[in-house]
Amino acid sequence: MSKLIQTISSGLKDIFEVFTLELHRIFTDGGVMLIFFVATLLYPLIFGAIYKHELVRNLPVAVVDDSRSASSRRFIHKLDATPEVNVDFRCNTLEEAETLMHQRKINGIFYFPKEYNDLIVNGEQARLCLFCDMSSFLYYRSVFTGASSVMLDEMRHIQLERYAMAGTTGADAEEMIAAIPYDDVKLFSPAGGFTSFLVPALLALVIHQTLFLGICILSGTIREEGQTVNVIPERLRNRSVYRVVLGRSLAYIMIYIPLIAIDLVLLPRVFGLPHIGRLGDLCLFLLPFMLATIAFSMTVGMFIRERDSVVLTCIFFSVVLLFLSGVVWPRSNMPAFWRYFSYLFPSTHGIQGFVRINSMGAQLRQVQFEYLMLWIQAGGYFLLSCLFYRLFFLHERLKQEGWTFELNGKRLSLPLQKNSMDVDIQ
Repeated sequence: MSKLIQTISSGLKDIFEVFTLELHRIFTDGGVMLIFFVATLLYPLIFGAIYKHELVRNLPVAVVDDSRSASSRRFIHKLDATPEVNVDFRCNTLEEAETLMHQRKINGIFYFPKEYNDLIVNGEQARLCLFCDMSSFLYYRSVFTGASSVMLDEMRHIQLERYAMAGTTGADAEEMIAAIPYDDVKLFSPAGGFTSFLVPALLALVIHQTLFLGICILSGTIREEGQTVNVIPERLRNRSVYRVVLGRSLAYIMIYIPLIAIDLVLLPRVFGLPHIGRLGDLCLFLLPFMLATIAFSMTVGMFIRERDSVVLTCIFFSVVLLFLSGVVWPRSNMPAFWRYFSYLFPSTHGIQGFVRINSMGAQLRQVQFEYLMLWIQAGGYFLLSCLFYRLFFLHERLKQEGWTFELNGKRLSLPLQKNSMDVDIQ
């Protein structure tokens, strides 16, 4: 029993020593401090401020009314009253409206052909031409939403007029138009805005990428300065490698617990983002997400040789990871290869689970697959980190002791300090 207690005490002491050394490296590296504390807190604030208004409102549009009828004027009046668009220009020809579009003065064109009113009066189907600015999806969405709402209201008005001509009025006509009453409710995004849709995913991705970038920069600095072994106390190099991995991980955990609480718990409430999930379920889910991200970053960091190369890698993968997460494009529509490839990154399951719990009110059992995958990633990457640390320690120790390896034809020469040894390759 005393030996077990001594072993545990020694292990905890070693872990704490690595923990303090890693904290010292973090707080003496200006670049890592900038990423961990400034970028992690500043990016969410920027995202929240930029997308604060959720929707694009009052987009300028032009109208070309060749019908010049009461029906077209009523439609234009209602269109100008919508919050999505403003009728700023009334053009005589389509060419004039196209010129305004090319000059970026408008984001949409509504064209009423000459036969518009005649078709409605004759009980036939009338057509309205709509041209949208597709340079931004939000422009298209606002113009199309405004047009659709007015079109639905106009259809109802036209149907009432036709029923009145047939002798049906009042409540009877209303029931015939809306035989099945319904309410339009936008689940999980009451405003139907861009912020509620994208920013929660970006918040989780910021945590993943800043952790990855900071840890890999620290690893790249070690390799760049040739201190792969020297950063670990000599007495720990021949002991269980898990003590080194645990010590480093605890340093990142201590730093990121308050950062995650601010970014993923506090800021959604400050910016009015959806946050209907239970706090306990959210905290239980974020734990394996943080552990998996740390273990993944430490594993990849073992292959980083230069400090600056990490930044390029992180920038390249940021957009890729956002698409692979399934927020921008449904995972069900992804090719099988990319779906399975995305399982390598903790951000995939982390973003999916966070959005479903925080924005959709899911319980932990409803994100069981993502939760389990994050624990598997945390355990798998932890073991890989331990394995790679052991191999690197062995390699560096042999190099310091004077072992070199040369392959000459069919003979392998292994010089050791002043002596040499030839081994025949069978």
